[in-house]
Amino acid sequence: MPASALATDGGEMKPAPFDYLAATSASEAAEALAAANGDGKIIAGGQSLMPMINFRLVKPAILIDINRIAGLDRIEKHGERLRIGATVRHRMTATDALVHRHIPILHDAMHHVAHLTVRNRGTFCGSVCHADPAAEMPMMTLLLNGTIAALSIRGERQIAASDFFVGSLMTSLEPDEFVTSIEIDTLPLDTGWGFEEFSRRHGDFALACVATTLRIVDGVARDVRFGMMGVGETPLRLPEIEARIEGQAISQALLQDVTEALKGLLHPNTDIHASADYRRHLAGTLARRALRDAWRRATLRKDAADA
Repeated sequence: MPASALATDGGEMKPAPFDYLAATSASEAAEALAAANGDGKIIAGGQSLMPMINFRLVKPAILIDINRIAGLDRIEKHGERLRIGATVRHRMTATDALVHRHIPILHDAMHHVAHLTVRNRGTFCGSVCHADPAAEMPMMTLLLNGTIAALSIRGERQIAASDFFVGSLMTSLEPDEFVTSIEIDTLPLDTGWGFEEFSRRHGDFALACVATTLRIVDGVARDVRFGMMGVGETPLRLPEIEARIEGQAISQALLQDVTEALKGLLHPNTDIHASADYRRHLAGTLARRALRDAWRRATLRKDAADA
C-alpha cells in the first residue's frame, strides 16, 4: 500500500497533534492538567477518549497518562464502602471477590459492559467520567450513592454522584480536575437485586435498563433503590418509584402501579434506535422483571440468614 494511502491531506494522521506525559504521581498529573489551561485530557483506558480524539471531536494540547501512578489500580473496602481506583479495569471489577461478595448487582452489571477488548482496557472511573447516559457504570455509581474524588492543584474535592452528572457526556468536573477514585456503597448480605438491560446486540449501549435493590423486613420491601439508564440525558435514580415500593410486598398490582408511574416520569428521546414510546414501554417491562428478581433473591437470602 502506498504511503499516501495511510495519511490524510497534508500527511497528518487521524488525531490532531498533541503532547504526551506519562505522569508518575498524582501531583505531577494535576500540575500538568492545570498548566494546560483547559486543553489537557487525562487518559487511563482511553476506550471513549481515543475514538473522540481520532474523529477530532476532542483536540487536547496534551494527553496526561495516569497508568504509572501507584495505588490507582486497587479495589479496597473501607467500612461499608468500596473504593475503586482510577486505573481499575472493567475486567478487574467483573472478577473482583469484594465486588462479587458485597455488591453482587455490580458484578451482574459488568457482564453487559461492551466487549472483551474494551473490558480489558477500559476503566470503571473512566466510564463514569465519560458520563454516557446509556452506560452501566454511571448508573451504578448513582444507584450506590457514589462519591467521586476529584484532584487538582487546589486539593481534593468530594462530589456526590447526584451532583456529578449534569447532562449527556457532561459532568461537574472542573477543567483542571481529574478523578482518582470512586467510593460506592456495599450492600447488606440479605439484599436482593435485579438488573435488566435491553440492547439490540450484547455489548451495545442500552435502549433501556433498570437496576434495583431491596431487603425484606417483616414481609415488605425496605431500603429500596431504583435506577435507570438509556431513558434520559443522565443516569436516573427515581425516588418516586422507590417510595411506591417501600413498605410494600411485591405483587402484580404493585408492579402494574410502577409501570404506569414510569410512563409519566420518563421523558426519553426518540432517535434512530427507538422511539420515546418504545423506551417507556420497555422501561415498564424491565422494571417488572428486575423487581421480581430482587424480591426472589431477597427472599432466598433472608431465608438463608434465618436458617
